[in-house]
Amino acid sequence: MKLLKYAVRRVLMALLMVFLLVTASFFLVKLIPGSPFTSEKMQAGNKEAIYAYYGLDRPVYEQYFTYLGNLLRGDLGISYKIRAVSVNQIIADAFPYSLDLGLRAIGFALTFGLLLGIVAAYRRGKAMDTLTMVIAIIGTSIPSFIVGFLIQYLFAVRLKWFPVAQYRGFAYTVLPTFSLGLGMLATIAKYTRTSMLEVISADYVKTANAKGLSKRRIVFVHQLRNALMPIVTLLGPMVASVITGTFVVENVFAIPGLGRHYVTSVQNLDYTLIVGLTIFFAAFLVVMNLLVDFVYLLIDPRIKLEG
Repeated sequence: MKLLKYAVRRVLMALLMVFLLVTASFFLVKLIPGSPFTSEKMQAGNKEAIYAYYGLDRPVYEQYFTYLGNLLRGDLGISYKIRAVSVNQIIADAFPYSLDLGLRAIGFALTFGLLLGIVAAYRRGKAMDTLTMVIAIIGTSIPSFIVGFLIQYLFAVRLKWFPVAQYRGFAYTVLPTFSLGLGMLATIAKYTRTSMLEVISADYVKTANAKGLSKRRIVFVHQLRNALMPIVTLLGPMVASVITGTFVVENVFAIPGLGRHYVTSVQNLDYTLIVGLTIFFAAFLVVMNLLVDFVYLLIDPRIKLEG
């Protein structure tokens, strides 16, 4: 019963958050100077017809309630610049590329970040520990797009080991995955090392050693499960950093994902596309944070649901 009440409360909070984000995004976009049709050469009568067609000639509050009504039906509107194409269709076509890149980056970061953190904790003060800390400093200090430009020049232009751009096969995914996942890998490695150092000398670990359990079982079954809590806490913000990080990385590597559309929509003042993509990303992140809250309960049932 407590779990159900907790789930309902968290879902209602998530819906309220999405509603506030929708409202803020809609009105903030209207404050941007200029018009999506200012640069187009057309007669005054034609411009008035276009404004009437898109409903831009009506008061802002009317536009807002119309947009909310369409949104409740799952309709994010029609792009002003990509004619006769809905925002829903743009998301359906481009999001698979962004999702694929994001999942690859998260998988890469989790796999190698956890391994580096565990090894660094057990090799504290040795060369591997120092190397992990160097990677952590570099990964958290250099933006992903700078990493992207550097490895693109070195491994694609100079050494020609990988394609320079596009996204047509496994070889095309290596460089963007590394550039997007390096920062997360560094953060995960640093937090894993700290968490592992805290549990290495715990009483339950000493008991497991006394029982004669294998080193691998002690590390991955007993220690890592308790050390994962700080990492799970980071997953929500990490997903945010991956999704927003793709905006620039996708442009660096010419990947046809949502990042490219987001950048061009702002440049073109494509109101419906800006708001639609903002709502989509915001809802995605809210859902991910909601899932992280429930993962807490699976990893550590001792967490209280109330209070």
